Amino acid sequence: MAEQFTPKNIIVTGGCGFIGSNFVHYVVDNHPEVHVTVLDALTYAGNIENIKGLPEDRVEFVHGDICDAQLLDRIVPGHDAIVHYAAESHNDNSIENPEPFVKTNVEGTFRLLEAARKYDLRYHHVSTDEVYGDLALDDPAKFTEETPYHPSSPYSSTKAASDLLVRAWFRTFGVRMTISNCSNNYGPYQHVEKFIPRQITNILEGIRPKLYGDGLNVRDWIYTEDHSSAVWTILTKGRLGETYLIGANGERDNITVLHDILRVMGQDEDAFDHVKDRPGHDRRYAIDSTKLQTELGWRPKHTDFESGLRQTIDWYQDHRDWWEPAKAATEAKYQRQGQ
Repeated sequence: MAEQFTPKNIIVTGGCGFIGSNFVHYVVDNHPEVHVTVLDALTYAGNIENIKGLPEDRVEFVHGDICDAQLLDRIVPGHDAIVHYAAESHNDNSIENPEPFVKTNVEGTFRLLEAARKYDLRYHHVSTDEVYGDLALDDPAKFTEETPYHPSSPYSSTKAASDLLVRAWFRTFGVRMTISNCSNNYGPYQHVEKFIPRQITNILEGIRPKLYGDGLNVRDWIYTEDHSSAVWTILTKGRLGETYLIGANGERDNITVLHDILRVMGQDEDAFDHVKDRPGHDRRYAIDSTKLQTELGWRPKHTDFESGLRQTIDWYQDHRDWWEPAKAATEAKYQRQGQ
């Protein structure tokens, strides 16, 4: 096992987004010795409310763009690690307009790598299993660290490009890096454009949920706190230059997830509408996290999907003021796309 790394002062890019803010909460709750600087551009997917109430002596917020090299020169010195969550991440948006995905996911990663190289920081790159493309529904295989890259969408291709940049900066320049590729997250603070919160908030608003195509597309779900603990484990214990896949054996097809949500929320399981499928919609993702579990000793805690789903539904029921401002605009956009 690699030598333990004990960060004291980390930058979390995209720390006001869904997965990033959950990681900030995790660090604050579990590692009181660590100071976090959140760098976030506050695009539509970032929300300052996501880190509201965290202790100001431990969490500092910087509003800015990861592509801004001068800003990075100002804030990076004095830190010992960058944990890079910031990304354009919604597949539908990448199909409608790929440009912001290339800018943020590729150029932004380049700027951060250059800053990590210049100031000699440890760098952890948060990525997605979508870089591997998809698996057949009847294929027993899962993605591993050895699976070839085969991205399908503008989103996943820009994430694949960013992963390759990180590896090159390790090999060519010796940047001390690790990469994680994770399956689909669910939990609190997730934007209402995403599958699970969209269905939950539709039901809360009295709108019939929508399901792409036949709903047999399989996703490998992980509760966001488990993702956070895995990233922390990789940052502090991972071997430099290595990639680790994060998953919790949560394979479920979309129609089953929607049935689960409807049932838990007291609705008829068939109270939804089918809509036309997304272009190039990946059929199945599945993660084999053996390397992470055997090499670094990580284990997921939230392995009961329905329990995690209930917690997530409760959070959206209790935080209408958080998601209602974005809901109408999101649904109007989907309506324009016929979805």
